[in-house]
Amino acid sequence: MLAELFAVMAPVLAGAGLGFTWVRLGQPYPVDFVTRLVFNIGTPSLVLASLAGAEIDASTFGRTMLSTALVIICMAGATFFVAKLLRRDWRVLLSPMMYPNTGNMGLPVVLYAFGSAGFVYGITVMVTVSLFQFTVGTMLASRGNPLKSLAKTPTVYAIAIAMALLLTDTELPLWLANSVDLMSGFTVPLMLITLGVSLASIQVKSLRSGLGFSLVRIPLAATAAWLIAGLMGLPPLAQGILVLQMSMPVAVFNYLFAQRAQREPAYVASLVFCSTLLSLIYLPVLLAWLMP
Repeated sequence: MLAELFAVMAPVLAGAGLGFTWVRLGQPYPVDFVTRLVFNIGTPSLVLASLAGAEIDASTFGRTMLSTALVIICMAGATFFVAKLLRRDWRVLLSPMMYPNTGNMGLPVVLYAFGSAGFVYGITVMVTVSLFQFTVGTMLASRGNPLKSLAKTPTVYAIAIAMALLLTDTELPLWLANSVDLMSGFTVPLMLITLGVSLASIQVKSLRSGLGFSLVRIPLAATAAWLIAGLMGLPPLAQGILVLQMSMPVAVFNYLFAQRAQREPAYVASLVFCSTLLSLIYLPVLLAWLMP
């Protein structure tokens, strides 16, 4: 199991390591350009490519979405406690508390652990997290009119289209599906390389703080997901996957939002980095508990 998990996480570490090494060698990296490219083109393409062909019924989709939304709201409320505990600005910690890496890390782990039967639940959790992240997250990261910024966010429209396709069992035209799939390919690598660029400037103090944050967030997220799934009456498989997905490391997108809003992006990068490394330890334990 550890070898399979490392196979999932190795690309994350390799991408961030490439960005880290690139900057350490004194090479230029246009962070602002790459961030805009990922937000405006790469991410919408990734959402459509990942979700347009998924198979899930409306009832399952709705109940799992609601449970995920409640966990996200609980984690938002817990942010004030964690911020006081760690003596950090709650606005910096809000997104990392709410948005785990349910996509490029969570989905492969779910597929390996639970197979195709569980994958649809993993997709549903990812859709809900993405919907929150690219609506609420965009509004919080905006410097001007938040509604205007939201209306200019292509990922919001991509999520709406993907949800409509899921619920109506409609497929994209082949030419569009192929185009979206091609454009989505650069998104995750660029996110990870950009993360590594920021990691090159992180201090040891930030790493210690990032580790402390992870040790607080992970049990809170797992407990909230387990209790809410139970209260909502989700089947055991869905309950386990909700716990697993919401316990994933801090999503790379949180660093990009912090970069856009200029809210301590180097510190947020340390949260992503530390939680990703720590997941090598806690995810096998969590999977051993959750897997049938």
